[in-house]
Amino acid sequence: MVTIDDFASPVRPTWCTGCGNFAIWNAVKRALAQVGLAPHEVMLVSGIGCGSKLPDYTHANGYMTLHGRTVPVATGVRLANHGLRVLCTHGDGDAYAEGLGHMLHAARRNIGLVDIIQDNRIYGLTKGQYSPTSDRGRVSKTSPWGAFELPVNPIALALAAGATFVARSWSGDLNHLTATIVRALGHRGYALIDVFQPCVTFNRQNSYDFYRPRVYNLQDDPDYDVTDRMAAFARALEWGDRIPIGVFYQVEDRPAYEEQVPALKAGPLAPRPVEKLRPEQVQRLLEEFL
Repeated sequence: MVTIDDFASPVRPTWCTGCGNFAIWNAVKRALAQVGLAPHEVMLVSGIGCGSKLPDYTHANGYMTLHGRTVPVATGVRLANHGLRVLCTHGDGDAYAEGLGHMLHAARRNIGLVDIIQDNRIYGLTKGQYSPTSDRGRVSKTSPWGAFELPVNPIALALAAGATFVARSWSGDLNHLTATIVRALGHRGYALIDVFQPCVTFNRQNSYDFYRPRVYNLQDDPDYDVTDRMAAFARALEWGDRIPIGVFYQVEDRPAYEEQVPALKAGPLAPRPVEKLRPEQVQRLLEEFL
């Protein structure tokens, strides 16, 4: 039986005391244990940033990529071995700035990834520059007159791109966050989880005290239909005194990308023996492509 202790790493986190990443880290381990995935059955892929250190703090397969390249590397891992459950763990700068195009294409392809975005609405590792999800007017080291841009809306963008699972949670509710990840792990295809992750050092504005009185759970409304895409869009645009968390949208009627690739019908590529090409096969390839 898999337990959370199976994912314990001797490497201790260097996050600031009170950082929202601690809850995400624990929720990931709890969720993996709950669904019965052993460490060797999991691949954690991250980019660059405070939250992207998570694979180093977790006993499982892990890969740290370049800034913004988390999703394409995770896509390659999933196609090479779709027997692994692949999770992306990276921040809002990594995912929604350098990596935004990759997220949108992963959503439309419906590749089988669980994409967990640690959204602290600031660049934390590089010491407090405004990020794509920072509020307009945000004063920071790179915006002394306030940020001029409107913040991106990751929920609405994912819905528009065709994502089949779109959710939001936050670091102040470990049980809700764990349950959301468990639900995403059971999804067929691409699953986005945007997680409000308070940065206690560089973003005192979007703190635990900011979110706690505002967030409400979509699943507390018995009439909310997670298969209604237009209703999901409407909730995605809510912001202010009331901010929705939970599963905005989920459908299971589209096959995952890897289910449609003919070369993967016989099973994952990684464990297959490599067959040496015969001379006549090499010659046919040369004739076909040269």
